[in-house]
Amino acid sequence: EVQLVESGGDMVRPGGSLRLSCVTSGFTFSNYEMTWIRQAPGKGPEWVSSIKRDGDRTYYAEFVKGRFTIARDNDKSTMYLQMSSLQPEDSALYHCARGGTIPSYWGQGTQVTVSS
Repeated sequence: EVQLVESGGDMVRPGGSLRLSCVTSGFTFSNYEMTWIRQAPGKGPEWVSSIKRDGDRTYYAEFVKGRFTIARDNDKSTMYLQMSSLQPEDSALYHCARGGTIPSYWGQGTQVTVSS
């Protein structure tokens, strides 16, 4: 069974930082591009970042460039999202997903709230 479990979400003040993790199981992690997607209340899903199978290429939405860093550890079947300079508009449920253009499996998500 494919499983993706996110963690690391929290409430932080504007300008703060968080590191999200996505622990996976049930498939060969190193065979798949991986993606972070977020969804704010009342809005549709929003692509945040993707990383190729061996981690040598990464892609970011314009609104997170320079603030977020995606990474992966294929030995641990785990993906990360280091987030800094967080702003209230970054508040959302952050999901990790297997795949790139059309992710096939999503985790349940971890909540990030940025508020003063």
